Amino acid sequence: MTETHVIDAKDTIMGRLASYSAKQALLGMHVDVVNIEHAIITGNARKTYADYKQSAERGEPTHGPFIHKSARELFKRAVKRMLPTNQRGREALERVKAYKGVPAALKEKTAMTLENANVSKVPNTKYVRVQQVTKYLGGK
Repeated sequence: MTETHVIDAKDTIMGRLASYSAKQALLGMHVDVVNIEHAIITGNARKTYADYKQSAERGEPTHGPFIHKSARELFKRAVKRMLPTNQRGREALERVKAYKGVPAALKEKTAMTLENANVSKVPNTKYVRVQQVTKYLGGK
């Protein structure tokens, strides 16, 4: 049985969390990320909203790219872009799971936090939470 990492995403930079998750998945580990709606995206809030809005409106209704409006899917998309585009990358993406909140099956496991990806590492206070971005895009 392969090892499973449970990571708490509260006050964690989403890009660094996605990078760590992708690396662990490529090594064969299973990664469960909880509280993904409380992860943060660094940068100016207005620019972040505009970038995600532009990505969501790109293309046509019948052709991609299809940008999902849930926190789980935004995170999975970030991880997918950090993986190779071959069979190994697809298998690694299946080993990464993201959850909004903490599911009952993972309540008894201790969730680790990534110290090098904490919001305290940001030199300024410009950031926005993933939950706010999904709400701006029209998600729940």
